Amino acid sequence: MTILVTGGAGFIGSNFVLDWLAQSDEPVINLDALTYAGNLENLASLEGDARHRFVHGSMGDRDLVQRLLAEHRPRAVLNFAAESHVDRSLHGPGAFIQTNVLGSYELLEAVRGHWAALPASDQAAFRFLHVSTDEVYGSLEPGAPAFTEQHPYQPNSPYSASKAASDHLVRAWHHSYGLPVLTTNCSNNYGPYHFPEKLIPLLIVNALAGKPLPVYGDGQQIRDWLYVQDHCSAIRRVLAAGQVGEVYNVGGGNEKPNLDIVHTVCALLDELRPKADGSSYKALITHVQDRPGHDRRYAIDAGKIERELGWRPTETFESGIRKTVQWYLAHPDWVAHVQSGSYREWVSQHYGEQAA
Repeated sequence: MTILVTGGAGFIGSNFVLDWLAQSDEPVINLDALTYAGNLENLASLEGDARHRFVHGSMGDRDLVQRLLAEHRPRAVLNFAAESHVDRSLHGPGAFIQTNVLGSYELLEAVRGHWAALPASDQAAFRFLHVSTDEVYGSLEPGAPAFTEQHPYQPNSPYSASKAASDHLVRAWHHSYGLPVLTTNCSNNYGPYHFPEKLIPLLIVNALAGKPLPVYGDGQQIRDWLYVQDHCSAIRRVLAAGQVGEVYNVGGGNEKPNLDIVHTVCALLDELRPKADGSSYKALITHVQDRPGHDRRYAIDAGKIERELGWRPTETFESGIRKTVQWYLAHPDWVAHVQSGSYREWVSQHYGEQAA
């Protein structure tokens, strides 16, 4: 038995691969294009582990995916691969359409061809699990009920629109062709190996460097925060017991304004890595102009996955954010390398441009 993971060198994907192999001996074929946010250093602890095979390539390379499926005959494909940063999507939407829409299409077609040729018993057991985001639902008004799986899609950025398109493709490939799919829509993740362009790792890295801590607008944009290892456990549960064709929202139950997050991170750094002059990192907070189309509030109703599959997060925000700050303080080399891009040079040297 084997699983194929796409995007398994990124933030959530690498955490999932590490978590999977910490709890199971089932091998993982890990396909990642190693764009800027994909980092093999995330997987350094698996070097020499026969249960993990890394393949440098894109989910949009149908021929490559077909070869991997034919060679390894995985029982499931889990799709983490995506361009995922709203700010980047505003400046360069084309990459998001290419990866999240066209890449998802190519992956689905490769998987559909493989699945259709399987014996009936293997077809019934096969799963395609697509990992998506709560941003496809748009923005919530203060006091409005949290997103359920029935909430209409109302994406407001090129990123969320491209992810919504991929969700629709997954649904269509199930209803049109019978592909046994599962979809998860998660709230904001945080934790180890998070590329430092996203809010929490950016705050930590900038604070330690004495740089401004940028806060969009008034900082009252509300997000539901999910510790990444809780997300990984939810995905494992959906893969094991989710009903084919269904969507499961995964949330942390931690709605907090961005400014509160900033203050929490600063307070933890004041405690764990106090500045020499005794001043607080809060002095670095700098309000900047809000970004276009900035969604005001996200909130996930994770009642379905709890009722039907028995999953709940185990980390509170207080415990998860402390673990996260401690991880970044303990891994300065990872931070330095991911910022310098030296890992990309290493990949080019060891794998070449088309290596697989």
